[in-house]
Amino acid sequence: MLKVVIDTNVFVSAIITEKGKPSRILKAWREKKLEVIISPEILKEIGQIIFKSKIKKISFWTDKEGCQFIKDLAKICIFTSGSLKLKKAIKHAPDRKFLVAAVEGKADYIVSGDRHLRDLKICKGIKIASVAEFPQILENKRKN
Repeated sequence: MLKVVIDTNVFVSAIITEKGKPSRILKAWREKKLEVIISPEILKEIGQIIFKSKIKKISFWTDKEGCQFIKDLAKICIFTSGSLKLKKAIKHAPDRKFLVAAVEGKADYIVSGDRHLRDLKICKGIKIASVAEFPQILENKRKN
């Protein structure tokens, strides 16, 4: 089973619309077709963003569903400490937490809509895939 770090922007996109590739990625996680790696810093960021008023206005989730989602992430995901020091892996410091979690959790992929991460293509042997690419990667893995 693939082990994946999912960027916050993918989670947020998935709660804004039930259709689309971000939602398909989240569905694959819920159906146990992939394992998600997360760190305390990533979980905190997801929680802060999904409960912002501008996101809540356009999300199809209730506050209760958002709280349950955060609990599910904390309970079901592979948790890493997020303490590894990766200074030169990426110039955009806010994205470093995703690389750290991926290295610590021995991820196969990072899935992101963020250009700073996607431009790396690969880091420490971990492939970085776009939201558009990843469902096909998952499908190909399932077939093999």
